[in-house]
This record gives sequence, structure tokens and C-alpha cells, in this order.
Amino acid sequence: MTCCLNPDCQQPQNPDDAEFCLSCGSKLTHLLRGRYRVVRPLGQGGFGRTYLSVDEDRLSARCVIKQFSPQVKGTKSLDKAVKLFQQEAERLNELGEHPQIPTLLAYFEHDQRLYLIQQFIEGQTLLQELAQYGVFGERRIREIMAGVLPVLKFVHDHQVIHRDITPSNIIRRFSDNKLVLIDFGVAKLLSAETSSQPGTKIGTEGYAPMEQLRGGKAYPASDIYSLGATCIYLLTQTKPDDLYDPLEGCWLWRERLMQQGGTISDAIAHILNKMLKDLVNERYQSADAVMRDLRLALSRPVGAASTPNISAAPPSLSSPRIGQPTSSPLPKPSTPSSAPAQSSSNSGSSAPRSSRPFLSAPRVSSPPSNPPLSGSQGRRCLLTLTGHSRWVTAVAISPDGQRVASGGLDDAIKIWDLGTGELLLTLKGHTKPVNCLAISPDCQILISGSDDHTLKVWNLATGALLQTLSGHSRDVNAVVIHAGGQLLASGGEDRTARVWKLGTGEPLQVFSNLAGMIRAVAISPDGQMLASGGLDNQIKLWSLRTGALVRTFAKSHYSAVNAIAITPNGNTLISASKDKTIKLWNIDKGEVIRTLTGHTDSVNAIALNSNGKLLVSGSSDTTLKLWNVETGELKGTLADHISSVNAVSISPDGRRVASASSDTTVKIWQIA
Repeated sequence: MTCCLNPDCQQPQNPDDAEFCLSCGSKLTHLLRGRYRVVRPLGQGGFGRTYLSVDEDRLSARCVIKQFSPQVKGTKSLDKAVKLFQQEAERLNELGEHPQIPTLLAYFEHDQRLYLIQQFIEGQTLLQELAQYGVFGERRIREIMAGVLPVLKFVHDHQVIHRDITPSNIIRRFSDNKLVLIDFGVAKLLSAETSSQPGTKIGTEGYAPMEQLRGGKAYPASDIYSLGATCIYLLTQTKPDDLYDPLEGCWLWRERLMQQGGTISDAIAHILNKMLKDLVNERYQSADAVMRDLRLALSRPVGAASTPNISAAPPSLSSPRIGQPTSSPLPKPSTPSSAPAQSSSNSGSSAPRSSRPFLSAPRVSSPPSNPPLSGSQGRRCLLTLTGHSRWVTAVAISPDGQRVASGGLDDAIKIWDLGTGELLLTLKGHTKPVNCLAISPDCQILISGSDDHTLKVWNLATGALLQTLSGHSRDVNAVVIHAGGQLLASGGEDRTARVWKLGTGEPLQVFSNLAGMIRAVAISPDGQMLASGGLDNQIKLWSLRTGALVRTFAKSHYSAVNAIAITPNGNTLISASKDKTIKLWNIDKGEVIRTLTGHTDSVNAIALNSNGKLLVSGSSDTTLKLWNVETGELKGTLADHISSVNAVSISPDGRRVASASSDTTVKIWQIA
């Protein structure tokens, strides 16, 4: 595939033999500067895109290309931007001498865009560690501070301020377990000199101090604040904005930690509080000053005031030698994710409508010192499918296990080869985001539901649009095909659930005037019942023969019902909710059998394997979880997405899972 370098291109992936982009018409650059082959986008921000690339002159070594597109007009303005870019690149080149900062490999201007080529760091971000291993205890927070502060001192000594320290911009490198500080942008320098608006806002909300967000000003103390905000997020699994009381002008992170059953020593708490002072002159003014106080704290073991199962700091943290790796690093994943951990530019796009999963900071509740869950060995991410330009909100594996379909906010449906990850087809027809997908038992038909109020019927093999089903008056959020292959059910924001004849598209029944918008539907295996759930927090069971309401499930969820499934034997209904829980119900009595807890944010999707004994759930906490349906036991956690998991699907043999995420990717996992 050849990747289009137009930062505004919505579908940059193109066949290798294409000369012009099939999406935007731009001329394609197959080898940037004659040596860098762009593989795919990693992310996008206000100044362009970040790409994963390979250097053909260095045995196809992977690298990261950062593209900047300054909004300037005229040759003189561009020349000035290029000059400033070169000055910043030279500074970054000096920083790359530090072993914990990516090396700058090249910088240049091409087609009126500016490019940085940087070393690719293979590892996990702290955000990914949080998702995989759980919240950080005091020992790990000490290690983060001890590992990052010397890097900050080096950066500040070179008259550079990072301006965007977050859990996503610190990577633990697989090769040596050292912490690497990434994503040194030139955004501030370029924008401040080429924009008519002085003091452009730089940084990530929640982690950037007010001097950055209000006036675009940044100091060494600003980076220290951001590191402090990163630490309290890792400690409490709560967004920093939710840990501050604006009326009293004080931080509440320690109180939140105590509410969650955690503790921390007074020495480390004092350091963090000083790092987080509102006024710049009340904070630590340098990394050296923080390190002096930290050395005193590191001379004391982590005792009872820390994570309960940690009795002492590891040797490297007990020593006053700041910056050394711990002697007992986090367990290294057996197989690194196929998706690079290199951070990409922050996106400034706003979240879509509220009925979709809210893109929130990950919240994970398992003990931070625990290893991966027992029984999770061998489970890993096999493929990361990229091609969607916005959130991916729907995914379905074909019953023959050959293909996987995905759809999202870019209005497109993509068909992939499940085994190789090859993109086979892109289906265009919907005029608004695609919310749900279903594939017929004979693998001939794909059904999609969209914000454009329609369902569309596609030939799965050819991608031909066969039919458009109209009837819903608002967004279609859910679709399911009965195992018999004759019935299709859908649910929408018009507060109706509808049943259709699959072969002809004939409308058979409408369940209308429901209390809330419908988010989920399921048909019982015998084809006699329809279950629905939605924003009224309730689950209702309907007779498909008479259209009558059979029952409303008592003691339903405390928030919206996002997904419903029925076991193959027809005895158990499973529901997932925004209230972070999954409930198993006796379908005949409407009573709760058990409640599954473990996700720390909205549970957006569930899927059952063919025998109904394994359940997979996906959540806004960025993880997938595997559950034993018969016992309720949590069998494992899959953590590689960096944003909400919106949809999941299991292959018929139960060995593969596909997940769709707000990080714009689809991931294929091996689970057996």
C-alpha cells in the first residue's frame, strides 16, 4: 500500500501501483526523499500527521515521520517557517543525544510541508501499562519520577520545554525497560511566529497548567506540573480535571486515593502537591529541585503508607542515584503489539453525539503490582487494521471466519481478510456514520445501520449495494440477524425496534413508543422473542408472534443499556451497560443470575462464542475482557487499544476476536 501525504486526506491508503490518491486526487510520493516509505498514519493533530514509515536505505528499519503543515501564505512566510523549523530541528537533534529521547534522523521541506524523521521506539506507553496492569502504586510512581526527571533536566538545560507530558508520551522501551520521553513538537515555535494570534494554546487539557492553556506560555515549571498531573492520574485512575476543586482552589487527589483504598507516603504526596501548584512561582522551578526532594524520599522504603503488597522499594529506587531503571521492571508482553506504541500527534477533534461511547481517560481497577491475569498466556494482538480515518464503531466477523467488516464515523464500511488483514473492499453508500453491522449465516449478506436513518443491504463478496431499508426516522444504532437467516431486527434513536424479512426487506413488525432510544437488540435462538435495551436503562422482551410485551426485566441497570446477547440455549440474556457492569439474566423469570464487574468505564459491546460459554466485552476503559459465562470468572484482559472499544465480534471457531475502537483501528486478537 502507498500512503497519501495530504494531511486532509480522509482515506490515505492506496494500491502500490497508484500514481494519484484514489480519495483526494493528490499525487502520491512512493519514497519520500527517495528513501522513506510511508506505511500508514499513526495520528493527526493541528499541524499535520504522524506516520509509521520504513527507511529503505537502512534495511527497512522502522521510523516515525512527523509532518507539519504551517498555515502560512506566500513564499516569504514559508521560508521563515522553514528557517524556524530548521532551528528547532537542530535543537531536537541535540536532544536526541540523550538515550531516553528518540534520535532525530532527518529534517527537510517537501512540497511546502515540513518533515521530521525520528527513531521509532518499540514499547508501551504508561497509558497502555495502566490499561494492562492496573493503577500504579507508590513504588511505580517513584520509579516514574526517578526515570523521567533526569530526562527533563537534560531537556531544560538545552533551553527546550516539552509542553505535552502525558501518560501517552512516556514509553517504557521493551529492549531495556527504560522510560523514553517522546513527542517533542515544534508546534509552539511555528505557530507563535507564523500566526496572527499570539500565545497559541499548547498542551493537553488536564495535564497542561493554566499558563499554557490561557496564554501559550511555558516554563520548566510547566513541564514539572504536567509530570505531577501524569503521576496523580496513574495513582487514582481519575482524570486530573476531576481531582481539582475550583471553588476551594485545591487538589483532591489524595482524598480520592483514600476513597479507593490506596495510600501514599507524606514525602511523595508533598512532592506531588508542590509540582501541582497553580502559581508558577510556587512550584518547583527546576527538575533538579524536584530530584533533591525525591532523593530524600527514595532513601526511605515504601512502607505501610503505600500499596499494601509492596514492602520495600527495589534497590534502584532506594538509591539516591536518580534515573536508573528498576531492578524489577514490569513484565514484558510475550509478543509486542502489531500497533506501534510510538505516540502520535494529539487530535483536536470533538466527541460525537452523546449516545456514542464517551472518549474518556482509561480507568482500570486491578491491583497495580499484579502480573497479567492468570490464563491470559497466548492471548495477543495479531493484527492492527488501519484505514478508517475516524472512530470505528462497528465490527462483525463472517460466520465462515474468512472476513471481518468494520464501519465508523467516516461513513465507510471496510471488508478485510481476517487471516492476513488485507483490505478487500471499501463500501460507500451511507451519508452519515455507520453504527452497526451484521452478516448473514450464509455469509452472502452484510447489513449496516447508520446515522442517515437507513439500513443498507450489501453483497458481502462483491460490495454491491442490494437494497436500502427505510423506516426509522432517526439514527439506527443496532442490528441483528437471526441464526435462521430469515429475520432481521434493528433499533434506533426514534425509540422503535423493527423486524424485517431478510430476503426481501419487507417490514414485519414495529415496536414503537418505547421509553428510551434503542441501543441494542437481540433475537432469541428459537426466533420467538425480541429483546431491546437503551437509554431508559431497561431491558424489554417482546413476542415476535403477537407483538406483545412479555416482560420488563426488574432491577435493570443504573444507566443506559448498550448491548444485549442471548445464549444459544435461549436460557440466559446478557446485557452490558454504561454503568460499567454486565448482567446475566434468567430469561424466563427476568431475574439477575449474576453481575460481572471489572470494567472501570462504560461497557459498550459484548459477544458470545458459538457454545455460549465464553463472553467477550469491550469498554470505554480501552480494554476487552474475557469471561466464563457459567461461573462469571474473569479469564483475561486484552489491552492494546488506546481509546474506547466500541464493538467486538468472535470468530466461529472461538479462536479470534475483532475489536473496533475510537483510536481509529480494528484489532484482531488470538484468544485460544
